[in-house]
Order: sequence, then C-alpha cells, then structure tokens
Amino acid sequence: MLGYRGDVSARVVSTKSEKPEAFVGEIDGDIPVVTGAAVSNGISLSNRVDSETSLEENSLIIRAEIGKLMGTHISKNKHGETSGAVNNLQYTKELNSYEAACRLDADVQSFDTTLQSRTNNVISSLAVGVEVRALSVDSLKDVTECLLEMNQEVVKVILECKKHIWKNQELFELVEDYFENSFKTLDFCSSLEKCLKRARDGQLLIHFALQQFKDEDDPMGGNRYTRTLEELKNFKAAGDPFTAEFFQNFQSVYKQQILMLEKLQLRKNKLDKKLKYIHTWRKVSSVIFAATFAAVLICSVVAAAMAAPPVAAALAAATSIPLGSMRKWINSLLKNYEIVIKRQKEIINCVNIGTYVTIKDLDSIRVLIDKLEAEIGSPLKNADLVINEEAVKPGIEEIQKKLDGFRKNIEDLGVQVDVCSRDIRQARTVILQRIIRHPNH
Repeated sequence: MLGYRGDVSARVVSTKSEKPEAFVGEIDGDIPVVTGAAVSNGISLSNRVDSETSLEENSLIIRAEIGKLMGTHISKNKHGETSGAVNNLQYTKELNSYEAACRLDADVQSFDTTLQSRTNNVISSLAVGVEVRALSVDSLKDVTECLLEMNQEVVKVILECKKHIWKNQELFELVEDYFENSFKTLDFCSSLEKCLKRARDGQLLIHFALQQFKDEDDPMGGNRYTRTLEELKNFKAAGDPFTAEFFQNFQSVYKQQILMLEKLQLRKNKLDKKLKYIHTWRKVSSVIFAATFAAVLICSVVAAAMAAPPVAAALAAATSIPLGSMRKWINSLLKNYEIVIKRQKEIINCVNIGTYVTIKDLDSIRVLIDKLEAEIGSPLKNADLVINEEAVKPGIEEIQKKLDGFRKNIEDLGVQVDVCSRDIRQARTVILQRIIRHPNH
C-alpha cells in the first residue's frame, strides 16, 4: 500500500557517478515517510543554494537533500518484518491501520491503487526537474493536478457515504409511543378485570340458583323453584360481561401494539444501517489520511526541490498538520458514535421484546375470552329456556354441567390478565433503566 515503486532514485542521481553521503538509499517499493522535520531540510536547502554557486553544484545539493528526504521509508525484509527505523516514524500506527484497511476493503484498495499511481507520477516528474534550480511549470502543474485529483477522490468517497446524524428526539418519541401504548394496554387490563368481576358475579348467581334448586327440588312442596327462577332471571339480566365496547377497546389496543412492532422494526433497520455507516466512515477516515499523507509527501519533495525560501516555508507549514492526532480524533468520534447507536439498539430491543410479549399476552387473553364467552352463552341460553317449573330441572342440570368449565375459564383469564400486566410493568421498568444509562450526546 502506498508503495512508490519505480526508478525515481535512479533518475535523481543520473548525472553523477557518485552519490552524496546524505543519499540514504533507493526507493525499494514501500512507504516513504516524510515529516515536518524532513521538510525543514527543504528550507535549509533553499538557504544553501544561491546565485554564486554553480548550477552543477546546486543540482548536487538538491539531489542530496531529496535523497535524504526520500531515503526515510518503511521497508520490509524477505520475512515480512518491518525494519527498526519504523519505530521512530511518526505515523507508523496510522499507516499500518491504512494498510489493513486496504487488505479488508476493496474500495480503499482501489483508492490506494489510484493514489499510488498519481503520487508516483508526480514524484517522478519532480525528480526530472531536480537538475535545474527551480521546478518547471509542467512539474508544478503535475503537482497541482495530482493534489486536486486526490482531493476529488476523497470527496467522491465521502459523497458515496452520505452522513447520517443521529437524533435523540426520534428515539425518545418512539419510546414515548411505547409507554403510551403500554399505558392503554394496562387500562385495557383494568377494564378486563371489571369484566371478570361481572363474570364472577354471574358465576355466583348460577351458584345461588343451583343452591336454591336443591332446596326447592321437593315434589311435595308448593311454589316449586320460585327462588331458583328468580336467581336465573338475575343471571340473565346481568347478560354477557364482555360488551361490544370492550371488544372495540381490545381491537384498538391490539392494533396499536402491532403498529408499534412495525415502527420498531423500521427503527431497528435504520440503526443497523447506521452501524454499517460507521464502518464506512472508518473507511473514509483511512482514505482521507492516505490522501493527506500523500499530499504531505509531494509537498515535501517540492519544498526540497525548490530554491525559494518563502515557498518552502509555506509547504513546511502545510505539512506540519498532526495527521496522526486527527485520525485518532476521528476514530474516537466514530467509536463514541458506535457506542451511542448500540445503546439505542438496546433500548429498541427492550421495547421490541416488551411489545412482542404484550401482543402474545393479548392473543392468549383473546383465546380465553372466546372460551369464557362460549361457557357463559350456554347458561344464558338455558336460563332463557327455563320459563316454567317443568323446564327448570333439565335446564339446571345442563347449567351444572357447564359450571366447572365456566369457573376454570374465569380463573385462567384472571391469571393471564395478571401475567400481561406484570409483563408490561417489567418491560417499562427495564426500558426506563436503559434510558437512564443512555448517553445524552
């Protein structure tokens, strides 16, 4: 990655048979590392080159300084081990990170290939102009075009990775919707408890009717089944404990929970995309670092090749940007962003689980209500049939057969209502705990 291969060094020393002592070595295929200190060589170079010195001597000085500049680089031996000089390099960690990004990401690898080609071309162009006191217009044009093209490549990557800003408000509105829906579901559970109370009252009326039937079942007595018929009339007057309004309320609550589940799924998908964007932004960070590093390298070569102190000083200032610190800062931001997104997902998952459990509880409640309605329907029907003394005995016997099922369904439904209420309250508590832990940034 960022390997500047080619015959640059050969072209630098092509006019002399001897290399100056300052020439450290050839560019053998890996990363030339140029820091602000190296650029200062360019400034000192410009001070050493003057009009009294011969063109040949000036050329020799320039070649020597470029040799020093280009000789500091990362090289690996045959076993793939990095040389000891790496330990003293300012950007070793960042360059290694970029190299890893090139191996893992095809887009970064493609960017690196383009970056290598353009950087090699411009450095080669600069090496050709090292024999003269100043760079040619064509060389400066190559430098400008290269920097511009690298900048365009970086912009292209950034535009392809559109920035998505997380908004706390969106998440909390979703959580507020959940709490509102769960509160309505708890209200529904309360109304269901009232229905169960009416069902239990009806069960007691049936129990009283059966008790009265035992007391009045005497063939010799007069006014047979008077009290039994009275209790059956009271049971019939009480009617079905589950009104049409109750079922409308149930359907409304159930529909809201289903819609909530759909909203949560959409939000979860968005968070998954944001986690994916974090990976993309790490890629962008690597690309920006590599492009900036290459620009620093090119500017450093320009500074060493020019005999203009003000220009060299300006380029030295340009290369003094703390690239490593900037990269660490970007990575720190991305890490914090990733933590925020993951905690948002924790909240969404808790809300999702709470909603899903509530829906399942409501499904169970609906099944038990249907069963209880069926059990209630039989006694009501038999109570309608018992209109005279002759019909009391067979009607009571039929009611007695259904009473055990009626009682059991009331108990089961009561237990399920308690479970549903408990599940909702537990989910609300867990979500509140997650919100307390949730960062506000």
